[in-house]
This record gives sequence, structure tokens and C-alpha cells, in this order.
Amino acid sequence: MTVLGVRTVDPADLAWLTAQVYGPVLVPGDDRYAEETATWNLALTHRPAVAVGATCVLDVQTAVRFARARNLPVAVVSTGHGSFVAADGAVLINLRRMDCVTIDAQRRTATVGAAVEMQSLVDAAAEEGLAPLASSSPNVGVVGFTLGGGISPTLGRSHGYAADHVLAAEIVTPDGEVRYVDDRTEPELFWAIRGGKGNFGVVTSLTVALFAVTRLFGGGLFFAGEHAAAVLAAYRALATDAPEQLTVSVALLRLPAKPCVPQVLRGRFSVHVRVAYLGSAERGRALVAGLREAAPTLIDTVAEMPYTMMADIHADPVEPLASYEVSAELADFPDEAAVALLSAAGPDAEIPALMVEIRHLGGALAREPRAPSAVEHRTAGFQLLVVAVGEPAMAHVFRPGLEAISAALAAWTTGKTQINFLTGYDVTAAAVAKAYPDDTYRRLRRIKTAYDPRNMFRINHNIAPSG
Repeated sequence: MTVLGVRTVDPADLAWLTAQVYGPVLVPGDDRYAEETATWNLALTHRPAVAVGATCVLDVQTAVRFARARNLPVAVVSTGHGSFVAADGAVLINLRRMDCVTIDAQRRTATVGAAVEMQSLVDAAAEEGLAPLASSSPNVGVVGFTLGGGISPTLGRSHGYAADHVLAAEIVTPDGEVRYVDDRTEPELFWAIRGGKGNFGVVTSLTVALFAVTRLFGGGLFFAGEHAAAVLAAYRALATDAPEQLTVSVALLRLPAKPCVPQVLRGRFSVHVRVAYLGSAERGRALVAGLREAAPTLIDTVAEMPYTMMADIHADPVEPLASYEVSAELADFPDEAAVALLSAAGPDAEIPALMVEIRHLGGALAREPRAPSAVEHRTAGFQLLVVAVGEPAMAHVFRPGLEAISAALAAWTTGKTQINFLTGYDVTAAAVAKAYPDDTYRRLRRIKTAYDPRNMFRINHNIAPSG
């Protein structure tokens, strides 16, 4: 049966499901259906057969068992940042109500619900003088960020991937069972979810390590676009010899002339260098002196700050928008790569990209973790991300221009990508496989076969069962 062109479920089945769960159950045509199925990235619209607003683990179990009995795929949304495949005809489980945070100050751990946003965890941990490996965005979900590797622009180079510091997880697997996994209990599943993300079930909570960090020296340096070459040269010099306590990234920006953009940046090409340093402010000022001397700044916010203000460093947008992205892992970012980047995306280029970003990797991100996981691309020096913003259904419009920028740096790419940097263009099996070494990908497929042989959890960057 269909409603408004969307597959829906039998009314008797719907009545049963509604009676079994505590949260809302909605189908196409219901008043709150659009709200319940909405994602942060407006480029994508979900049209599931039924949406379940889960309030607890029992609701998740019920929704998964309902889908399994009717041979329906399962899609999951929490904060909505990680939605890249439409959930048309699926059972969509919205986890946004599962947002509890528990801090154990003595053990320096946090247990977070499925939809806890990063800023909420940062604020809760700060009350105990602690900090998580945080994302650049304050409203990214902790679970999705962490299980996709989690490259923290504040603590990553000093402590490694966020996935390296997962201690335990609670997951509802495709059979509808709740499993508590760690490196001793179902270690294969524990290994797989840290990197394999949502391919193995619904992760309803994570326990992660926290660190004794309360402050940093950080912020942003904005330069006029005509100084891009000088700024990139200074950036490269700093990144090349940076201590592990320092992370610096750089972005070429074409920001719109909108009130939400600082007036000095509106409607112009600019360069944004982001700085996060865990050492003293005095040493931090010495480290960024070369950047400040490279060109006059339009805005300079680099200073001592509490860790709770970490989102100010990148100043990522927090309101929903239609975003289209292309990414590539870079082995290095030498002078020749900087020249190629400016040729493809500099002030004279006619491109659709709002942002072209080079993120700084290395340091502890290059080291093997105490507890192995499926996060294994650890030798790259930098990560390229190219972003355009427009209206829904414009993926085909932006793709050629975005990929042309990535192609300009092809000589320095590894041919791989980071898991969390898989995009809406990376939904084929071949594209997803680039996020993993061959042996790791085969192992993930074997584990997928063991836990989800019917591939119920395929509304994602899918790792298909073997065979």
C-alpha cells in the first residue's frame, strides 16, 4: 500500500506497533511525519513507511523486531548529520529522545545516549574538569562521530581517534536483542562497530574515556583572499613541524552575504586558519606568530579559552542546510599541492564550493590503539573536504565542480578516505571500501554476515554481507 507515493504498512500492523512503543509512531500523511523524519542535512528527505520516535531501548527493540518480521530495512536518525541514503520504504527509528549523559569523574568516563550532541557532552564533562575528544561541530552526535573514527580538531593529534577510547557499547542487533559489548564480551562485534558504524544494529549508548583538559589556546585567523598564497605557506610551515599538542587546519571560504556571516567576510573570498593548542598561551602565541606575520588579519580570535568553547574554533554552521561534499585523504600537503589547490580553488577560480578545507592529521592519529578497531587508515598527513551548500536535490549540479577540486590534488591523495568523511556521493560498495584496508573490509563483511545476513541495516554507507 502507498500513501502520497510512499510505501506504508498494514493498518493492523501499525496499530500493533503503536500500542507496543512509548514514543510516537507516524506514517506518511500524519501531521508530525515530516518533523520526525527530518535530518540536519536538508539535501536528503526521508520517506519511510513508518517512523518510530524511540524513547528507550525497549522501543528500539520493538521497532527492529517489527521490521525484521516484515522484511523491511531499518534506518536510524539521531542528530541527522550522518544521513546520506534515503530511508524510503523503511522503518526509520528516530533516537533524538535518547539523550542522557552520565559522567563518572573518578573513572574519567562518560556514558552517552544515542542522540547526545557533542556540546552537551563537553559541558557535562567540564563540570568535573574533564573533556571528550570533541568534533568541530557542537551539534554532531557523539555516537556517530565516535563510531566513524572521530577525528577531534582539539585532542586528536595528542590522543588519537575518538574510536580508540570507546570502552563499551550497548547495541540492539538485527535480531532485536540488546547486547553489551566491549573488548572481552563479543569482541568481534565491538571491533566492527568502531569503524563499521551503523551496519550492525542500533547503538543505543556508548561509554567513552575522558581527559583532564579544561582549557586550550585556540581560535581562528581570517585573512583576505588575496593573501591566500602567503597564508598557505605559513600554514604549511607550522603544520610540518607542529607538536602533537597543536592542531591547525585551513579553509578557503566563499561565504554568502548574509546577516549570519561577520560583515567583514560577507560575499568575499577569505582564508580561515583554525588553531587548537593544549600547551601554554605563551608557547601558543610563539607557534602562531608566523601565521600572524604572513598577512594582515580580518579577524583574529586565537587566545586562551575554556574547552567548552571549542566549537568557536571552526565556527561550523549549526542550523540545518543542504550540504554536498567531496573528500580525499592526502598523504602530504607540500608546496606543489598548495599551488595546485590555489589554481583550482583560489580567488580567481569559478567554483561552487562554499569551503575547501585541509585538516591536519598525524601525531597520535598515526599510532595503533590499545584496543584494535576497524579504524585503520592512520598514515595520512591531511584530509581534504570540499563543501557546497544549496537547495535539496542538487547533488548532480554540484558534483562535477566539487570533484574537479579534489582531482587537482590527485597526485597527493592516498586513494583512501576517512570513514567519517564518506559523503552522499560515496554510497556504492566500491566507494565505501575505500575507507578500509582490504583485510579489514573482508572481516567487516564476515561479521555483517554473522549479525545481519539479510542486510536489514543498509540505509547507510553499507557494508554488505559476504556471499
